[in-house]
Order: sequence, then C-alpha cells, then structure tokens
Amino acid sequence: MRNVVFLIGIIFLIVGCKAKKNATISATKSSTYNYVKSTLQLSDKEMHQPLYTFITEWYGVPYKYGECSKNGVDCSGFVNLLYQKVYHKTLERKSEDIFHKQCKKIKHSEVKEGDLVFFKIESKEITHVGVYLKNDKFVHASTKKGVIISDLNEPYFQKYFYAFGRVK
Repeated sequence: MRNVVFLIGIIFLIVGCKAKKNATISATKSSTYNYVKSTLQLSDKEMHQPLYTFITEWYGVPYKYGECSKNGVDCSGFVNLLYQKVYHKTLERKSEDIFHKQCKKIKHSEVKEGDLVFFKIESKEITHVGVYLKNDKFVHASTKKGVIISDLNEPYFQKYFYAFGRVK
C-alpha cells in the first residue's frame, strides 16, 4: 500500500510539473502573439495567416550562424524556413545568392508583404536578409536578439540597407 501511495505521489508531481511547464509555454506564446499583433497592428484574423503563425512560433529563437533549428538559426536559414513553410519555395542558403539568383530587385513603392529585404552590413556583399511585413517592418534573425521584428526606419538599418527583392 505504501508503494502505491508513493507512486501516486510521484505521478502527481510529474503531471503537476508538466502542467506548469505547459502553462509557461502557453503564456510565452500568448505574449509573443500579442506583441507581434500589436507591433504590426494586425487583427486576430490576420494573425492566423500562415506567415504570422510562423513568425509567432519562431519569434525569439536565438541566432546561431550556420544553424537552422529552434535551438538557433541564422538570417538566411530563417528566411529559407519561412519561405518553405509559408510560400512552399526553396531558396538558396546564402543571402547574396538569394538576391542574385532568385530575386528581382524592386522599388520601395512596390514592396509588399513577403518580399525580401537585403543589407550590406560593413561589406561589399549582401550579408543579411529579412522578410518584409508591412509599414516598413520586417522579420529577421538578428545576431544579438535572435528572430525579431525590426523597423527599416531605424538608423542602423537605413545605413546598411541595400535593396528589396521579390522571389521570381
């Protein structure tokens, strides 16, 4: 009888810990959902589109050069995963190759949700890529903050901005 009570106690402890962990994950997803929604001024209906569902799931994943998983992702890896899951297209692995081999350069006045944003950060080559969302906001894997939404009007991004591109 003592063993049965002991086993029941362990089961409750495990179930309780798992429920607490799931509640924490749900709270984190909820706060990320609300942050993305308010930052981009989206409705709940818009938030359930595949693009924003994907962003919410990946938001905050840390940056890791050459990686492409929820443990860490670099900018072109993130854009590639997003394009595979949301648009069912496979892109080149390097930002430079995506732009030169798969994109048509477009003007700021033509840019729309899902187009790509390219940067030359302290280089003569394209070194960074993100996905344009709306209102000059884009999602990307930042080396310091991981997957985040940034504003093209920030001085840093204005300084290094290179071009908008539309996947052919």
